[in-house]
Amino acid sequence: MGITVGFDLDMTLIDPRPGMVAALDALAEESGLPLDGEHFAANLGPPLDAVLRGFEAPEERIPELVDRFREIYPELVVPSTVALPGAHAALDAVHRAGGRTVVVTGKFAPNAARHIKALGFEVDVLVGELWSTGKAAALTEHGAEVYVGDHLGDINGALAAGAVPVGVTTGPCSRAELLEAGAEVVFDSLAEFPAWLAGLSPRA
Repeated sequence: MGITVGFDLDMTLIDPRPGMVAALDALAEESGLPLDGEHFAANLGPPLDAVLRGFEAPEERIPELVDRFREIYPELVVPSTVALPGAHAALDAVHRAGGRTVVVTGKFAPNAARHIKALGFEVDVLVGELWSTGKAAALTEHGAEVYVGDHLGDINGALAAGAVPVGVTTGPCSRAELLEAGAEVVFDSLAEFPAWLAGLSPRA
């Protein structure tokens, strides 16, 4: 039986930043709140409710703001999102090795599914709305032996699940930060992943 590999979505498999800027700026205009799309897009990872609290959105308004963001997301974010270098090849490498791919993301699952469909990713399992060590439950449930992500939260999730933590520097975190957090290997992009996977020794 082949290996099961988990992947984060934003800034690991996809680059949604232009659309994220547009969506949060649209939400700012509608809501009258000082939300900063550029800052949001440059620091993707944490859940939207946490992001909104960081912009000091009133707590009582956060549920409605999250719902509205999710509503405008398909039109503003999905069409402008692109696959990051090596994303398709990384997923394909897992399947060629007889394995399974599991995307575990903090993103709202229906919108994550829209990206996967739009970009033609071959994904066996998708789990949304999990962040940092919260990702461990899904990784464990689906037997992920490796988890690949761009954020310190992804490394923490992999470690909590007992999976090999693999970092990529395509997101907001540096190689040094990812290694310090516990990544066993860090790539400049997923283009390096297939060769690494081919040389991976099975764990006892």
